Amino acid sequence: MSEATRHDFNHLPAGTAGLGHVFARPKFVAVACVVVLALLGWVYLALLLAGMGGSFGGYAAGMVQALCRPLPDGAWTASAIAVIASMWVAMTLAMMLPSAAPMIMTYAGIADTAAHKGERIVSPFVLAAGYTAVWLGFAVIATAMQIVMTRAALLDVGMASASGLFSGAIFIAAGIYQFSALKHACLKRCRHPFPFFFANWATTSAGVFRLGMKQGLYCLGCCWAMMVVMFAVGVMNVIWMAGIGIVMAAEKILTGRRFTYAVGIVLVIAGVATVVMAMASHWPVRSS
Repeated sequence: MSEATRHDFNHLPAGTAGLGHVFARPKFVAVACVVVLALLGWVYLALLLAGMGGSFGGYAAGMVQALCRPLPDGAWTASAIAVIASMWVAMTLAMMLPSAAPMIMTYAGIADTAAHKGERIVSPFVLAAGYTAVWLGFAVIATAMQIVMTRAALLDVGMASASGLFSGAIFIAAGIYQFSALKHACLKRCRHPFPFFFANWATTSAGVFRLGMKQGLYCLGCCWAMMVVMFAVGVMNVIWMAGIGIVMAAEKILTGRRFTYAVGIVLVIAGVATVVMAMASHWPVRSS
């Protein structure tokens, strides 16, 4: 395809031609994909939080709390499971897609170069869909974990940790994982996706979807422990959501291991402190 005809949409109606020129730019599509999907995740979480806090009225608060609470016999309704699953899906979109922006932009940059050479390219939407599919799988697993933990009385019906020892153990485990070889192997792939895309470039939708899934698996290997920390701090703790999202994004932008190790040390210290405080609360108080 020649340079003159590759992006020529003049034969189409004005509105359609304008859209054609926009979507012929992979980088624009990549940015729009990340921003829109992440924003949708945060908006949905905000609506859930507002309902749980009652700021949208008693009816909304009661409805959300009722849906998220198991039945007296410990069973879970389909509505409760659906709400929890949708919450985890929204969390993965809100927290993980921004951290995937460098990877998606790298693909878009290569695709833009290929488009200028007249080669066939696949939209970054397909890559993002493959990446998101992996994290949707994680959302399903996290939903099952939350139900099991609630039934085991490790989480209360408000989705907060019911045990300081449990929270401390999660902090310590996540902190130790920051020093693991698997963590850094996956983080390296997340930080430097260009060699992977260059060596495995695909020009079909199925091939690009698989590329997105593979990068999603690397990201999962890098970040799953940080996501599990949400069970320790409260599943719907929006401050921790934002903080963990920023940390995961920073890990993928920065070079070296100092930041990752520093995060690990902070998590371990927080875990030890949480365990000590939990144990201290059960120590008998001696009267003088």
